[in-house]
Amino acid sequence: MADAEHVNIWMLPERPPRGPRPAYSRAQITEAAVRIADAEGLDAASMRRIAAEIGTGAMSLYRYVPSRSDLIELMVDHVLGEMDLPERPSGDWRADAAMLAGRQRAMLLRHPWMLGLRRRPGFGPNQLRLLEFGCRAFDFGQPIDDILTAYSMLSSYVEQAVADQLTGIEEHNRTGLSREDVMACNSAYVNHILTSGEYPMFTRIIRDAVQPHMNDDQRFHYGLDRVMTCIAAIIPSDGRPPTDDTTKPPANIPGKNNPL
Repeated sequence: MADAEHVNIWMLPERPPRGPRPAYSRAQITEAAVRIADAEGLDAASMRRIAAEIGTGAMSLYRYVPSRSDLIELMVDHVLGEMDLPERPSGDWRADAAMLAGRQRAMLLRHPWMLGLRRRPGFGPNQLRLLEFGCRAFDFGQPIDDILTAYSMLSSYVEQAVADQLTGIEEHNRTGLSREDVMACNSAYVNHILTSGEYPMFTRIIRDAVQPHMNDDQRFHYGLDRVMTCIAAIIPSDGRPPTDDTTKPPANIPGKNNPL
């Protein structure tokens, strides 16, 4: 059960109204945590390690950041602030979505520990700025759930694409083998599978698929184009608000007009 006494980090003043002037700032602590996470992973960014990084005692950090959950909230919001966005969407949702996807991908490649964390509930200023921009880019009068679905489809695709790319990089670093090297090493067994006739879809992938021969950038944009096609299916083509019937919650789904 959530702590009813919890106060969100964004509501806590950085400097207490009384007492000596703080020796550090939340920004200094957050930046140190991000540097450690970038170099060694999120688990390495402990209060003790951060304290050593900035030259203080671990317990003193709790005066600035009450908990590790609060620290992660600050780290996530700090990194999301790297995504430079216009003040408002352009009105061309495909162009805005492509920009969002490209900048999110670049951010995640710089900070791999962010994978999965971006979707944790958060209320930081940069998190809210990104949410507002992303949802407004897909808002053509359809229900908010459809807008959220479009935004989630885009973000989830980017995260999965980055995760796959990072896995390939880690595998190459571990073995020294490229994707092509791995396929060459397994060519005899792959031919055995093909001649068996037992796996027709795998056979089609080996013989006809183009994606395995693309580089990371090509594969990312190939998939992104298909995601855009799916998103287009839930965006009104005429850009006009939906009719009253389309705004009603479907049967058997809780909603304002359809309680369980």
